[in-house]
Amino acid sequence: MLLKSVIFHYHGLDEQEKEDLDKTADELDAHVEYKWALDFVGQDHLTSFERARLYLNDIIADYPKEKRIELINMVWQANNLKGYVTEMEATAMLKLAKDWNVQRELIELVLK
Repeated sequence: MLLKSVIFHYHGLDEQEKEDLDKTADELDAHVEYKWALDFVGQDHLTSFERARLYLNDIIADYPKEKRIELINMVWQANNLKGYVTEMEATAMLKLAKDWNVQRELIELVLK
């Protein structure tokens, strides 16, 4: 929930992205986590991405590569639901992919 939330909030959350976050929270039964993620972003919107990046890097660094690819792909696909990905969102995902050592895989997914 944090990953999707910070990417969607990176440029300003629109209605379709909010609906996707709500749907994801329902599907994962993750309403507590969703509220936590929104509170995390709300603490300081301007620094939320970098704070989340540090937080997620500590956790996701230990994940198997396939899981890291799955997570970055999930966010890429969610962004594509609206029909486009902003430059800011793409930049944010590329930063995370680089941190997680899956930048090449993200680029391959984008080119498909």
